[in-house]
Amino acid sequence: MATLRDIKRKIEAVKKTAQITRAMNMVAAAKLRGAQANMEKFHPYADKFREVIERLAAGVEQDGTFELLTPREEVRKIELVLLTADRGLCGSFNNNLIMLAEKFMEEKAAEGKEVTLICAGRKGHEYFRKRRFAIRKRYTGLLNKPNYEDAYNLGREVIELFQTGEADEVYLIYAQFVSMLRQVPTLIRLLPVVPESRGDEDRQIDYIFEPSHEVLLNDLLPNYVYVQILESFYQTAVSEHAARMTAMDNATNNCNEMVRDLTLVFNKARQASITKELMDIVGGAEALKKK
Repeated sequence: MATLRDIKRKIEAVKKTAQITRAMNMVAAAKLRGAQANMEKFHPYADKFREVIERLAAGVEQDGTFELLTPREEVRKIELVLLTADRGLCGSFNNNLIMLAEKFMEEKAAEGKEVTLICAGRKGHEYFRKRRFAIRKRYTGLLNKPNYEDAYNLGREVIELFQTGEADEVYLIYAQFVSMLRQVPTLIRLLPVVPESRGDEDRQIDYIFEPSHEVLLNDLLPNYVYVQILESFYQTAVSEHAARMTAMDNATNNCNEMVRDLTLVFNKARQASITKELMDIVGGAEALKKK
C-alpha cells in the first residue's frame, strides 16, 4: 500500500499538471478569438468568390479551353493535400484528419490509382512517413498565422502538378469549424474546379462581362484555388484551437477529480495510521497495567 508521503507527492504532481493544462486552455482561448475573428472576416469573401466562379463556369463548354475546369478522361494520378496541426494535445483532432486521409488513399489505391501526399502539418507527416504512402512534400507552420502568401505558394504548386500531368485530380482534407465541440474533417476536390451548384434561379440571368467571359475565367480560376486553400487554413486553425481548448479543459477537470480521489485516499490512509498508533498506545498501556 502506498505511504502517506507517496500519496501526497502524487497529489502535488497532479495539481501542477492541472496548472499547466489550465494555462494551456487560456492560451488556446486567446488564440481562438483572434483566429475566429479572421475566419469570420474572410468567409463572406470566399463564399462570394465561389458564387462568382459558379456563375462564370455555368456557361462554359467542357471543350478543354479552360484547363483547370476540364476533367481528365482517365484519372490515374491523384494528389492529396492534408492539413493537420504541427502540435498535439488537441484530443482526436489530428487523428480524425489522418484517418480520413488514410481511408481515402486506400480506397483510391484499391481502384488502381496512384496517390501522392502533400503534408501541410507536422502531425500528418509524422504519421504517414512511417507507412507505405508516398509523400511528395512537407509544409509546417501554415496554421500559426494563415496568410495569402502561403496559400498562393501551395496553390501554385498543385496547379503546376495538374497542368504538367503529374496529377489528374487534386483533393484537400481540412477541418471544418462547426462549433467549439464539433470540428468536421472535410474532403473537397480542388482540381479540376467544380463549384457546388446553388440552384437554377441565378442561372437564368444573362450577365454582361467586362472584360470577356474567357479572360475573367482565366484570371479567376487560379485565384479560386488560392482562396479555397486560404479558407481551409482559417477553418483548420480555428478548429485546432477549439479542439485544444476543449481537450485542456477536460484534462483540467480530470486532474481536479483525481486530486479529490487522491485526497480521499490520503485521508483514509492517515486515519488508518492514526488508528494503528492509538491501538499500539492502548495495547502498551494495558500491558503496563498487568505488570
